[in-house]
Amino acid sequence: MQKQNSRAKSKPQFEEENDSAPRKETPMEFISSMAVVLVTGLFIVTFNLQAFEIPSTSMKNTLLVGDHLFVDRTTAAPQTTWIKPVIPYSDIRHGDIIVFISPVQPGLHVVKRIIGIPGDHLRLRNGVVYRNGQQLDEKYVIRDGTFLPYRDEFPAVAPEFGNVSNVAPEWALTLRSHIENGELVVPADSYFGMGDNRDVSLDSRYWGFIPRENMIGRPMFIYWSFQTPERQYLQTGMSERAGWLAHVAFHFFDETLWRRTLRLVH
Repeated sequence: MQKQNSRAKSKPQFEEENDSAPRKETPMEFISSMAVVLVTGLFIVTFNLQAFEIPSTSMKNTLLVGDHLFVDRTTAAPQTTWIKPVIPYSDIRHGDIIVFISPVQPGLHVVKRIIGIPGDHLRLRNGVVYRNGQQLDEKYVIRDGTFLPYRDEFPAVAPEFGNVSNVAPEWALTLRSHIENGELVVPADSYFGMGDNRDVSLDSRYWGFIPRENMIGRPMFIYWSFQTPERQYLQTGMSERAGWLAHVAFHFFDETLWRRTLRLVH
């Protein structure tokens, strides 16, 4: 009789242990999980991240020709009501590096550092930037030692007297209307951007303000960097592009700038 009771008591214990054992995932559950991962990844790539390649030296040494980077397309882009509750936005600040659509060449993506935000008063003296009366300490700037009146005494020297030929015609006409007491005043919903490679950068000094709606996003990090000639982006012929792809494939390991991989952009 005691043995029967002992067996009766042991049975529920076995059932509890069996119920707690891990259950195998069915094929349909696995497929559903993978679908969620893929959809989430596709959403992030489509709406949050975008890949860009740096084609010019205007942001040297912060960004080099051949740097491939991911850009956060949401936190600095113009706000939309449908996604605002999901992803936080942040105002564009002084010193932010921003990717945007060129105000003078539709479809062209440009990257510059934000020097002026709405309401700022800007001027350059011998290439040094003064914002709201204060000289900026720009450790990221490099210069080539040359002096050009229009470029380095902006906006004191008018384009027509500065011996420059690459100022956008629309900007040459409207520039004076934004000057107060010898300083450029940044209007509402507009920004003033400049390249870190200050003496070679074609920036807001040459084509004017960046409209808020042109903003795409902030570069996050460099995911790959490859030694690339400065004017490689101009080689658009099929044979030229095929030759460059072959060069990249053959020299992937020895010409990749591994020290720049996963470097944050700031």
